Amino acid sequence: MKAALRGEWRKLRTLRSTSYCLIALAILSIGFGALFSGGASEIYQERPADFDPTALSLQGGMMFGQLVVGLLGVLSITSEYATGTIRASLTTVPRRGRLFAAKAVVVGLVAAVAGLTAALGSFLIGQGALAASGVPHASIGDPEAVRAVLGGGLYLALIGQLGLALGFLTRSTAAGVTLLTSMTVLVLAVLQLLPPEVAGLWPTVAGAQVVTTLPHSSPWPGFLLYTGFVAVLTGAALLTFRRKDA
Repeated sequence: MKAALRGEWRKLRTLRSTSYCLIALAILSIGFGALFSGGASEIYQERPADFDPTALSLQGGMMFGQLVVGLLGVLSITSEYATGTIRASLTTVPRRGRLFAAKAVVVGLVAAVAGLTAALGSFLIGQGALAASGVPHASIGDPEAVRAVLGGGLYLALIGQLGLALGFLTRSTAAGVTLLTSMTVLVLAVLQLLPPEVAGLWPTVAGAQVVTTLPHSSPWPGFLLYTGFVAVLTGAALLTFRRKDA
């Protein structure tokens, strides 16, 4: 397993797309976190009771940052199918379950570190923008703020696993990215037509509630639903990988 982990880390580290994805994640998370927070004064004036400065700064970065982290997960496996190197990987690590686990661990750890870093940067930049706007803002020393930042990082880490699962299931970068975009961003247009209590049951929407800090909010049930959804897709991906030829 140690050799498999080293091999997967070497492959992910040397992929050119990995560096591009991490740079794009930093730019999108911090940029959109600041952008969403910059227009907070109008939101606060309209609905002061529902104003959540922590969630506002984090959700802006997560909305588009999740696409980059998910893309990293998709490319980590579809690049091997595209080039045919998956056969060499299976020759080196013939046990498919071990190879799958090693790739999932490496992608998960990279996505977790990148996600936590992006969430922290989005929070700090966003709260600075809120303070400049003269509206209530949070401090990283607040217990709920720490929980929300950690939750945002975990959300992005699981998006990396979701992308990996879609990559294994489709074996195609185009198909994997299309499904990922549909599940995370495009579906929001459809959910707006549904009652809030129904729309909130979609796994990625439910999972994103982990960054809310309002007193009446319940962030963890939705996150558990989201985690279960990713786990089911990961199980289906493992089953597909074991049964289909490379």
